[in-house]
Amino acid sequence: MAVGSVATRGRAARKTWKQSGIGSWITTTDHKKLGILYISTGFLFFLVGGVEASLIRWQLAQPNSTVLTPEVYDQIFTMHALTMIFLFVMPTMAGFGNFLVPLMIGARDMAFPRLNALGYWLIFFAGIFLMSSFVIGSAPNAGWFSYAPLTESSPGCLTNLSAQAMAQQAATQAANNVACFSPGQNPDFWIIGLNLLGISSLVGALNFIVTILRLRAPGMTINRMPLFVWMTMITSFLLVFALPSLTVASALLLFDRHLGTHFYQAGLGGDPLLWQHLFWSFGHPEVYILILPAFGMISEILPVFSGKPIFGYTFVAWSGVAIGFLSFTVWAHHMFAVGLPTVAQAFFASSTTLIAIPTAVKIFNWVATLYKGRLRFDTPMLFATGFIAMFLIGGLNGAALAVVPFDYQVTDTYFVVAHIHYVLFGGSVLGIFAGMFYWFPKMFGRKLDERLGKIQFWLFLIGMNLTFFPMHILGILGMPRRQYTYPPGLGWDELNLAASLGVILLIVGVLLFLVNLLKTFAIKPAQPMDDNPWDAFTLEWATTSPPPPENFKSIPVVRSRRPVWDMNHPEQADWLVTGH
Repeated sequence: MAVGSVATRGRAARKTWKQSGIGSWITTTDHKKLGILYISTGFLFFLVGGVEASLIRWQLAQPNSTVLTPEVYDQIFTMHALTMIFLFVMPTMAGFGNFLVPLMIGARDMAFPRLNALGYWLIFFAGIFLMSSFVIGSAPNAGWFSYAPLTESSPGCLTNLSAQAMAQQAATQAANNVACFSPGQNPDFWIIGLNLLGISSLVGALNFIVTILRLRAPGMTINRMPLFVWMTMITSFLLVFALPSLTVASALLLFDRHLGTHFYQAGLGGDPLLWQHLFWSFGHPEVYILILPAFGMISEILPVFSGKPIFGYTFVAWSGVAIGFLSFTVWAHHMFAVGLPTVAQAFFASSTTLIAIPTAVKIFNWVATLYKGRLRFDTPMLFATGFIAMFLIGGLNGAALAVVPFDYQVTDTYFVVAHIHYVLFGGSVLGIFAGMFYWFPKMFGRKLDERLGKIQFWLFLIGMNLTFFPMHILGILGMPRRQYTYPPGLGWDELNLAASLGVILLIVGVLLFLVNLLKTFAIKPAQPMDDNPWDAFTLEWATTSPPPPENFKSIPVVRSRRPVWDMNHPEQADWLVTGH
């Protein structure tokens, strides 16, 4: 009876997968379709985040600009960060993981297919929920970290008051030590939206962990897993341990706002720094949640286009584990300027410097992989090498921020904005496009146009440096972040104009990518594409492109870290040469 029920479910799953039209995508539990949905949704929000970024740079291109009001500007820069972090990078990385991890480890699907579908639809509706806040003029407006007590309110606080009524309410607040900094619905959208996204990330992380630990093909030991799978597993553990901190912080803020508690209000016995400790206990691991999957992508792409195995596989894998562990020890470097004790400053400065070591190990191994390789500079390789260069800049200016006296000078200035964009645009975004050009043939059976891809790469590389490098100088010159305009004569005019012109190049690069997509899907290739057009090594390339519903005709048996190389070159198989 049990066997029959399993067989019935299997036939039902195959029937569902074979359905055509929109309905098959709405009801799917297949990891490949869900992966494509994640990536497609992420790119739609990438376009939204790009529009928000363009509005920010339009406002700041000239001094005393009035393109946006201060209130709208606050909403735009807050939603830009939320969109790019939680609605673009995280879903897109989850999409690559969904599509690739089962294929890379020789599994039929994810461990919990329906939970996988739930994770996607939570992101989809959370994104719509957050964007709907613009419609009623209540988009989150206190930065992506929504510091309390600036997001505080109390049940008695009123909105839309006249100037006189606001003055009376402020006097009452002062008399009763009650904060009404944000009486509107803006922070509530932030709290609810991020918690929906957090639930999605949590169920996805648990699904990845179980899939990787329990569904690997015979012979696919931990020591033979592709490095992208390693980084996905580490990222999943980070999510499991980091998200509760954000959940607790936002729940306490919700209680303050609607139940009359005072966890973050100093005048009533609360502590505003509690928010910063709770948020950054999540927020700094989040940086590595955003970048570790890109590390995995680069570690898969470089060996293929270098014509040799990754240098120092074990060091690359375990340096990722070290980064994951150390990411929980560095959160307070975001708080050097709040008056931490000297001992605490020394500890967090040291741990922040220490985390650069495993990151440097990865960069060293990537460069060593390139050394004396048979290099092919196809578009994925260009984005991968660009990733290394740009992330290196982001790492170096991040190390500068670990120096407490220097951090005092540039904290909350555009220097920090430059740093995070070199890490997340130069890192995560370039990594995503490297992965997109590399695995697009596996997903759709067609290659993106190489010529358009290379032009896009150079537009991105020049545009991002023109946009973000001047921000280092702006920060050193004292321009605060989150400032909606500025007077002339401070030495900021030309640098802001250059940054805004750089965004134009980035916009052209994105438009070129859209043209590339349309061209690829509209024009049928003259000849069928090879299932492994890059002559790649890992198990996802052992099946057809795109893969069949159940991935493999039979579960493969793995004997080395490069199983497809073993199949194609049995006389030089890795398991014969190296034993792994």
